[in-house]
Amino acid sequence: MTVRNPDREAIRHGKITEEPIRPQRGMPAWAIKLGMAITGLMFGGFLVAHMVGNLKIYLPDHGDTPAIDEYGHFLRELGTPLFPEESILWFLRIILLAALIFHIYGAFALHGRSRNFRGKFRRTDLMGGLNSFATRTMLVTGLVLLAFIIFHILDLTMGVQPAAPETFAHGEIYNNMLATFSRWPVTIWYMVAMLAMFLHLTHGIVLACSDLGITGHRTRAAITAIAYALPAIVLVGNIIMPLSIALGWLS
Repeated sequence: MTVRNPDREAIRHGKITEEPIRPQRGMPAWAIKLGMAITGLMFGGFLVAHMVGNLKIYLPDHGDTPAIDEYGHFLRELGTPLFPEESILWFLRIILLAALIFHIYGAFALHGRSRNFRGKFRRTDLMGGLNSFATRTMLVTGLVLLAFIIFHILDLTMGVQPAAPETFAHGEIYNNMLATFSRWPVTIWYMVAMLAMFLHLTHGIVLACSDLGITGHRTRAAITAIAYALPAIVLVGNIIMPLSIALGWLS
């Protein structure tokens, strides 16, 4: 039973208060968890797609145009001529922004409710290991990722200094990546954020599938394997790229 600062003597003697243990305020917890599960899986899919796009930096040029610049042009032209240029791209950005806002709200709402309902009692039954560490640090890794997302947008999307290098030019993805990851502090920050992503996504996939009602021993074993393998692939794929630039392997 989860109560707030319970009077154990009163409980032992059967003295029960009519005050509700968990008063309903705002959105139900199940709805928040469901929304966080859906938005979390959306972010997982986006990370995989974004990594694949970033790895195009290793592909041969299309004539005089780097392959990753051609990929960026394809994203901006997505849906044309039926829709205006960049309209589909901005539609996807708005969806991701709305999902991010809900995910942040849900994280703080559930964390606050958990602390409020537990009162002076805290969980002490975690077994240890990577999964328990990821569980304890979900809010911390989430904040690290939020800070990284803001920096990353200012750096490689908007070109706002000092986050972005002085040579930033819209549409020149290859040159912008070379310029930004030639700065070791940015490369190290990128790597730290990817480690936080690995921890957050690993536990997040398991938690999302649990909240979506996916059960069964074999199914959960497969999900656990995917929850470690997929973030590990994204981690390696996203770290190799800035390191290649910082170490001078790409120029």
